[in-house]
Parts: sequence; C-alpha cells; structure tokens
Amino acid sequence: MESDLPTPRFGVGLEIANFLASCGILSKAWQESLLASNAKTFILNEYEDIAYVAFPSFHQIEGFIVKESKYGEGDIQTDNKVFSGCLKGNDDKPALVHQGALKLFVHIMENTDFQAQLQTYTDSKQRKLKPIIFVGHSLGGAVATLATLWALEKRLRQSSPFCITFGSPLVGDVRLVDTVGRENWASNFCHVVSKHDIVPRMLLAPFESIAEPLIAVLPYWQGVMDNDSKNVSNSYIQDACKTLLNNVLQYTYTVANYGFDSLRELDGFIKRSPYRPFGTYMFCSSEGAACTDNSETILKMLHLTMQSHENMSDKIVHDCFSEHIGYGSVLKYVIEKSISGRRIANPDSESSYEIGISLQLEAIGVGAQNDHAWISLQKAGNIENKHSTTVAKLAIELSEAQCNMAELEWYKERCEKECGMTYYDSFKKQDKKDINANLRRVKLSLFWDDIIEKYKKHELPSDFQSRNKWIYAGITYSRLVEPLDIAYYYSTSKGNRNYLQDGRPTRHKVFQKWMEDKEKTHSSRGEKGRTKLASLTQDSCFWAHVEEALKGLENLKQGRHQELESLEEFENNVTIMINDRSISAEVFLEESSFMMWWAEWKEYKKNQCLEWNSPLYKIMESESWKG
Repeated sequence: MESDLPTPRFGVGLEIANFLASCGILSKAWQESLLASNAKTFILNEYEDIAYVAFPSFHQIEGFIVKESKYGEGDIQTDNKVFSGCLKGNDDKPALVHQGALKLFVHIMENTDFQAQLQTYTDSKQRKLKPIIFVGHSLGGAVATLATLWALEKRLRQSSPFCITFGSPLVGDVRLVDTVGRENWASNFCHVVSKHDIVPRMLLAPFESIAEPLIAVLPYWQGVMDNDSKNVSNSYIQDACKTLLNNVLQYTYTVANYGFDSLRELDGFIKRSPYRPFGTYMFCSSEGAACTDNSETILKMLHLTMQSHENMSDKIVHDCFSEHIGYGSVLKYVIEKSISGRRIANPDSESSYEIGISLQLEAIGVGAQNDHAWISLQKAGNIENKHSTTVAKLAIELSEAQCNMAELEWYKERCEKECGMTYYDSFKKQDKKDINANLRRVKLSLFWDDIIEKYKKHELPSDFQSRNKWIYAGITYSRLVEPLDIAYYYSTSKGNRNYLQDGRPTRHKVFQKWMEDKEKTHSSRGEKGRTKLASLTQDSCFWAHVEEALKGLENLKQGRHQELESLEEFENNVTIMINDRSISAEVFLEESSFMMWWAEWKEYKKNQCLEWNSPLYKIMESESWKG
C-alpha cells in the first residue's frame, strides 16, 4: 500500500545491506559471475527455484572502446531496435547509454540464442517458469544491467527480473534514472561496490583519458582472476593503474560536488560525464556495508569513499585495483560484520536518524567523523524527508480538492437531469448557474498547476509520477474538468483557434503522459475490456475534437474538401470509443454538440451517397451504444 507520510528510508540502508549479505543471494551471484568469467557471451544455470544468467567480466576491450563521443555515450534507441521508446527521460528524449556496453549486449542479442533461452523461463506456457537473476562483474555488470532493462521494458513476465552486479561501470544518463524512477524499477537492481574499486567510477572521466590505461589493466585483471594472484608487480601495469586512478579521481570530485540540477545547468556550457547511477547501491568495506537508492547520494558516495586516495602511494594503487577482482573477500567481511554486529559510532547522537547515518559511514569505511561525508548524507536524507513531507501536505490538499471534484460531479449530473444537456454544453453558455462550477474549476487548476511546478523543479520524489494514487487522481481530474477547460476556451477565444494546438494546459498533457506510461504495463497484462459505457469519457480532449469536427464540417460544406479525411478519421475514432465503451452516455444526449455534429454529418454523407452505411451510422441508427 502506498503511503505519503515522511519515512526515514535513508536510515535503513544498514539493515538492507545486512539482509542482502546474510541471505546468501550475493555470494551465489558472485559465484555465478566467476563461472562466467571466461565465457564468450553468457552462461545460464538453472537451479531448483531460480535461473541465473551471467555475463563474462572482461569482454574484448576493443568492443568496449568508443571513440565517437567524449564519454562514449549515445542514444539507446539504435538502428537494431533492441530497445523501444519506453526508455526516455521526463523531457521525453531518449536515454543515453555507454555505446561500448550497448554494443556488447547487442552482439549477444543478435549472435546467440539468448532470447530463445530466456523465453523458456518467461513464457507461462513453458514448464520452466522461474525467476531470473541477471548477474555480472566488471564490464559484465554493465551488460547484465542492459539485459535487465531489456527484460523489464519487454515485460516478459509479471514476476520482474532481478539484477546483481559487482564493480560495474555506470551505464546510463539522468534520463535513464528518470525512466527507472518512473517505472518503479529501482528495486530490480543491486549494484555491489567495494570502497576502493576504481571501475564503478571510471566513466565519470572522459573516455579518452581512461582508454589507454584500461586497455593495459583489463587483461591484467583477467590474468589475475585466472591465476588467483593479486600482486601488482609489473611496472607498466602499475603506471597504467596510477594514470587511470589519477584521471578518475579528478573527474569524480568534479561531478560529485554538484547537485543534479546544477549538473543539468552546467552541461549546457561544459561537457561533463552524462552517466548517473540508478537502482540500489551497496557500498562495502572491511567494516561492513550500507545501501542507498538515492541517485545523487550514490554519486556523492562514489567520491567520498575514494577521497582519502589523493596521495598516490603504491598501497592505494594496489587497493583500488585488487578490490575490483576481490569481491569474494569483500562479501566475507560484510557477512562477518552483519553477524557480529557493530558498535554505535557516535553514542551522543540525539536521534536514531543521526545514529543511522553514523553507522552507515562507519560501515562503508568513510568514518562517522568525516564532516564532509556526514553533511552530504544528512543533506541527501533531509531532501528525501522534505520530498516526503511535501507529498504528505499535498495529500491533505488533495482531500480538499476532492470536495471541489464532488461539486463538479454533482453539477454534471444536474445538467443532465434538470437541463437535458451535457455539462460541457451547459458550461459553454456561461450562465449564472455555471459560476460556481467555474470557481471550482479555477481552484482545481491552481492546485494541480502547483503540483506540476513542484514536479518540474524536482521538489517531489523521483517516483512521484508512477504512484498510482497520484496518476489516477490526476487523470480523473482531467477527465472531469478538462471538458470545462475546453468549453471555457471555445466560449472565450476569438478567431479560428484550436484548443489542441494552442490552448491545452501543461497539466493535462502531463497527466495524459503519466497515464499512457502506466497503461503500457496494464496492456501487457491483458486487462479486461469494459462492458458498460464509461462514467467519464476516457479521452479528456473529446469535446475539443467535436469542436474541430464542427468547424471542419462547415469548411467542407464550403468546398474545402481537404477536411474530409480528418472528419472521417474522427468518425472512425468515435466508433472505436463506442466499441471500447470508453465514451460517456451523456455524449448522446439529444442537444449535445456531438449529436449536432452527427446530424449534420449524416445529412452531408447521405446527400453525397444514398447508400452510405458506415459502422457509426449503424450504431447510431440502432442505438446499440445503449447495450
């Protein structure tokens, strides 16, 4: 059940990490990653209750190198069309992903039986229907992330796939963060990051600055994993490690010390890394582990857990590169700490919230006395709580808004029963009896415009637009009130203006998009069709289409034959709406604007062709829409 009350989500990161470590799923995922380390593409292992799909850690580095852009980023919607249009930002532009990682995944999709094997576990008709966990270490983690996004986007099954990565580089930009938040996919990803591992940070630096040392280091890592040795003895490798570490630290600091909003503004002037984290990140150290799913906090932690490495000693270089291939040992430390417990780092803290922050800082190896880290986490937690408090206040205001909605529903019913007309046609007349309805309309527009403004300014939680309560409240508002906005527009506007092109408020466009995003999920699950006409016409712009059809028909009568196509399209759309039962019965009231259009359209078509007998004509003549 959804809640709008402020909750200290940020303070439970320690408990989540302890649970993940102790339940055994991470250790098993790491074992599967090791089994895939020498595979060419992927391996699939089936167990009694679950199936693991693992990708190799170190693909051929040539496939990962991208020279076309500064950071290796590119549109996720490539010519191969592996991903469709779902992965977009809140600005409706396609997400950007690392093209090297995308290239590796596309190669698997096009040159292996990956899709066919997955179908065995995702098709309800198959006997092997099981949950799937995609796992990967290093570059394989990036591929596992894309594979999970692909499975989620295709909605292969009602039971969503899960992704576990170890030391994975970042994959996508802020628009991908938007998508994951909007679709409620964050809980499908768990990215395990060791305190000193350089790879999860490396794509914050320009790709040209890390390509050469990376080409040297990746084969070294592969060799170490094969030989089970962790000594950095080769001076060439050590120099490459230092170069890579130095470049990454420099850019990690720059990116992490700006908020997301600041980065959006700066990107217009300075080209910075587009990559941003999403999902749950589990930061590990010898002191334990802690989790967070706040993207901006994760970005800060990627820097703060590395900031002690400003002096480039051989020990630091060794730590940064040995930990990338030592997640087996890292998980052992975390499990031991989860069992033995942990002392309270700052017993003088006044609240459990502050104690929670202190414990998490100790667990990730930063230390509770690190003021910069403490302030950063406290700020992130405060922002999260502020968002929750804002939503809680809006929920109270929503209750008041529902009173105005109830008044308008009563107004709609009164117009139909007492006046024999639709509330749309009545409101267009702007009589005295419509004044109260107009006041309610204005109050509701102010309430929802305020929400949209807060949403645009990122003053609401990242998943706000995917919360059922607000989606359905917004779309119900549009379906009831937008007809009044349309009526007001056409009764007050001068000239040949078009509401759909010139007058539709942003709030209605936003609610329509939220609902369309939601319906993508519903349509994949086979919702049952309606058996009765809707109480409110589902297309909140229906009356605007009627107004344009009336104008178009008048133009057609005057010889503008180019109007014919759009009028026939409107007729077909109405037929579909009736068959789908997505239209309200009030539309067919004798004095409605639609019935006026229909009478004139029928007369025109009959004059043109006596044999005219369209599907809508049959429905209207037989009044089968009543059935």
